[in-house]
Amino acid sequence: MSIINWIKSNKLIVLLIIIIAFLLFKKNDGITPLPLPIIDNYRTSAPSIGMVAPEMSLPKTTQNFSDTTDRIVTKTSDLSLLVKDVRSIGDQIIAYSKNSGGFMVYASYNRPTESPFATITIRVPTEKLDDALNYIRSLSIKVTSENLVGTDVTEEYVDIEASLATLNKTKEKFEEILEKAITVTDILTVQRELISLQQQIDSYVGQKKSIENNAKLTIITVYLSTDELALPYTPDKAFRPDVVFKLAVRSLLNTLRSGAEKAIWIGVYSIVWAPILLGFIAYKKSRRKQQSSLQSTK
Repeated sequence: MSIINWIKSNKLIVLLIIIIAFLLFKKNDGITPLPLPIIDNYRTSAPSIGMVAPEMSLPKTTQNFSDTTDRIVTKTSDLSLLVKDVRSIGDQIIAYSKNSGGFMVYASYNRPTESPFATITIRVPTEKLDDALNYIRSLSIKVTSENLVGTDVTEEYVDIEASLATLNKTKEKFEEILEKAITVTDILTVQRELISLQQQIDSYVGQKKSIENNAKLTIITVYLSTDELALPYTPDKAFRPDVVFKLAVRSLLNTLRSGAEKAIWIGVYSIVWAPILLGFIAYKKSRRKQQSSLQSTK
């Protein structure tokens, strides 16, 4: 009886438990591809059409990667340049990327009136990378930093090709099974597997094309500024009076700006603290008058 009483007094909790149990044990009626072992049933249910589940194991890559000439390497480079005119140099870099067979990926110009700064990202054909870097360096007063990074993706590329070959063979096997299928259940099951295989194939094809494009077109990111301190690099520790002077002026301006902002906040909030302060001053004056009048009467 205690259980029944508890259920009556906790109807909401019982209802939630029933809903959760229903969702956990509900049969999935969607179109999610069924696991391949289901195809094994064809051997017993329809042996006359010769349905055999295709193998899905992916082959291991056994190719020797000792030959450096055939390796696939993606490259990225970034440079920080001190220039006279940020906008003009940025436009020249973008135009060069287009003329060389590449394109502009990203361009951002900031603070046009005070220490202008720009970030330009372009792609250029990898075989023209050295020429592109030399041209970009020639546009600067000073190259404050430069990095070039290469990533070997040969094994990843070969693995994708091997996976694609296996998936395509498996797809052909399922297409043969589909031609021999008789019942609606068999046809729908094989079609689900074909849809799943095609999705995997499309995904690998996209990855393969992405690697090929990244290998053919190198990404170059260029940081431009008329102020060396605005560039993303760490200055050397040598004593440089002009740099120290700029840092001191910038610190003074930041301090004055911070003080002005605080003064504005205090002024805005004066409608709150001013009446309180005036009331306190008036109270202190009245107390002093009372004390002085008491002393005079004595």
